[in-house]
Amino acid sequence: MPEKITLAFDIYGTLIDIHGVTQLLATRLGDAAMTFSSRWREKQLEYSFRRALMRNYVDFATCTAEALEWTDRSMNTAMDSEFKKRLLTVYATLPAFPDAAVAIEQARDRGYRLYAFTNGTIAAMGPLLENAGLRSAFLDIVTVDDLKTFKPDPAAYGYFLRRANAERTRTWLISSNPFDVTGAVSSGLQAAWVRRDPRVAFDCWELQPTVTISSLAELVRAIETASAT
Repeated sequence: MPEKITLAFDIYGTLIDIHGVTQLLATRLGDAAMTFSSRWREKQLEYSFRRALMRNYVDFATCTAEALEWTDRSMNTAMDSEFKKRLLTVYATLPAFPDAAVAIEQARDRGYRLYAFTNGTIAAMGPLLENAGLRSAFLDIVTVDDLKTFKPDPAAYGYFLRRANAERTRTWLISSNPFDVTGAVSSGLQAAWVRRDPRVAFDCWELQPTVTISSLAELVRAIETASAT
């Protein structure tokens, strides 16, 4: 097994700002744009969880489109089909968080093995990371689409370890999503929770992050401190 530390970076919400779509939403919804974006995200994840539990798989892009339809209906925003297409196009080209590129460069300088690890498909995530200027930093993109399930299914984390030829105890999941962090810790990985919003609370479970950081800029130091203890 390789001795180097392996980092598995979640994409949506961790490297890529999912609320980058609010600018377009605001042209129609004004101050309600962020509420719409948040509900859309929550329903997108709910649909992926339900699909995984039911073993009734559709890809993540389909979950996203179906969640958009639900959010439009539930908020009674009456969006036309053309505007929904524009939203989904923007979703496919969302920007990276400002701290992503620097953190990735720091991790590469330390000799860490870097992978993107996602619920999305290769067809969607490759161009998304390219557009954000991050694709070349990763050895590979590992997607659970290959398994026809979604994180936090434990099969997803085992699959990542096999694909990356990574040692479980020397592999870190990097994610802003608590469900992903608990999934990784439950599967025996280390995990860094990126708590970008101090108002967000972590799940009150026995499964807790190995480290909690407020920005990706803190990642390398946090891993090195945790690894030294």
